Amino acid sequence: MRSSQLSKTLVSVGLAASLLVLGACSDKTDKASTPSTPAASASASASPSPSAAKVTPSSNFDKVTVKGDFGKQPKVTVKKPWAIDKTRTKVLKDSNGAKIRKGTSVEVNYVGLNGRTGVAFDESYSAGKPVAFSLDQVVPGFGKGLVGQRQGSRVLIAMPGKDGYDSQGGNPQINVQVGDTLIFVVDIVAVTLDGPEGKKVEPKKGLPTVTDEKGTPKVSIPKGDPPASLQIQPLIKGTGKKVAASDQITFRYQWLTWSDGKVVEQNYGAAPATYPLNGLLPGMQKGLVNQTVGSRVLLVVPPADGYPDGNEKPKIGKGETLVLVVDLLFAQQGQ
Repeated sequence: MRSSQLSKTLVSVGLAASLLVLGACSDKTDKASTPSTPAASASASASPSPSAAKVTPSSNFDKVTVKGDFGKQPKVTVKKPWAIDKTRTKVLKDSNGAKIRKGTSVEVNYVGLNGRTGVAFDESYSAGKPVAFSLDQVVPGFGKGLVGQRQGSRVLIAMPGKDGYDSQGGNPQINVQVGDTLIFVVDIVAVTLDGPEGKKVEPKKGLPTVTDEKGTPKVSIPKGDPPASLQIQPLIKGTGKKVAASDQITFRYQWLTWSDGKVVEQNYGAAPATYPLNGLLPGMQKGLVNQTVGSRVLLVVPPADGYPDGNEKPKIGKGETLVLVVDLLFAQQGQ
């Protein structure tokens, strides 16, 4: 949103810079495995270790074996020491789900190994639930390996040190040296959608009508007084996860006033917004909780759940009813 007008505060809320992790490390190691963006400085030497330098980089995955089904922790073995020539991805289980785009958020389960040692340094399966993060917040190779892959797929990713921890001088906490190849098996549980996806729902009579013009909603307000209570009408029912009250959601929206039908603000044609649901207007909190990702939802928000005393910028009159169309594109546990 340009000025956070639908938020209860004027502070743009995003993931904290310190949360640059794939997920909690396993209880077995109790070490912080964080395939994060490069640190500002590193105390370790930036020269490759002798053991890493002796490995001839491979151009394929012939020495990596993965066994197991999607959704279950895989058994991964590698004929060590092993290295890859550049970041590569192999699809182990294909899917026709939504594609991952650069810089968006994903929800995954994964196992990570060091190609030099063959030892697993992190995994998410034992926690019992997938982890979500933005591809802008992980090491470059992870993002490179996932972009273009599909929801519902299992993929094998290998990245050389330059796309892993080399810029940080390695990661001694998990025995990753400069030059080490990182190997990940990733189950892609959910991705940020481009737009609503699901089954159309016939709205009840008396509400604003919504048509679609090249991906942007066009809303027509009916004649007469607005409803006195909050109206929640799914127009497209998505098949994704249900939004929890504590979730952070990624969404597109259009916001109009009932009295004149004018669009006050929207982000169609631009990047979607990402906010914690509990930081939005009460009408959005009530209307979007338990809706499913992929849904398009029409909300008619009475003054009590919007701006009961009006708003200065943008100008909202006292007692004005708001009309919102919201496309739910992604949801993850609040930070």
